[in-house]
Amino acid sequence: MTNLFSSFDPVSMLGMQLNWLSTFIGLTLMPFMYWVIPSRQTMMWNQIINTLHKEFNTLMGPNAAPGSTLTFIALFSLIVFNNSFGLIPHIFTSTSHLTMTLTLALPLWLGFMLFGWINHTQHMFAHLVPQGTPPALMMFMVCIETISNTIRPGTLAVRLAANMTAGHLTMTLLGNLGPMVSMSILPIMIITQILLLMLESAVAVIQAYVFAVLSTLYSSEVI
Repeated sequence: MTNLFSSFDPVSMLGMQLNWLSTFIGLTLMPFMYWVIPSRQTMMWNQIINTLHKEFNTLMGPNAAPGSTLTFIALFSLIVFNNSFGLIPHIFTSTSHLTMTLTLALPLWLGFMLFGWINHTQHMFAHLVPQGTPPALMMFMVCIETISNTIRPGTLAVRLAANMTAGHLTMTLLGNLGPMVSMSILPIMIITQILLLMLESAVAVIQAYVFAVLSTLYSSEVI
């Protein structure tokens, strides 16, 4: 590695960036759950999907189109698969790059905005001024709400990429210290690394859930 961040650089081999193939590893495993006898893992995943479906339905409200929650369940599944596979050694974490996270966040936000302003123009204008705002502050609130609405895809993308990068960097730093520490400190470092790996496993699921929930909330504002 030329520097600490070089482990996050896509490496080209024979003209192909093979690191990005980690994004599609999960897709090679998914079809089996629809053809084999349901296992405990399949039943657990179905339970997770049903729970997410109920929660996203509640967040989107009664005006949501039937089946619209499937988009956000698929989004959650894609992100949690990529985050989890990135914890395996020598597998490239695609969600640690803004190229991947912005590709997910920007089209979603742009689609919500176009749908809202074309079909519910008055509703979108009403969102720019929160209820109960004093007349003297209305102009400032419009500016603040417009800016906060514009930076939403950026905050979604940066939050996911920064959390994935920070955790992997911490694990890399501790791992690089291994050859330099004494045998008495090595067990403590191994235990710390295992605890960090458990924390990163939780972060991988939580960040996917946060991304999907925030996208659902953004969509509910334009309905």
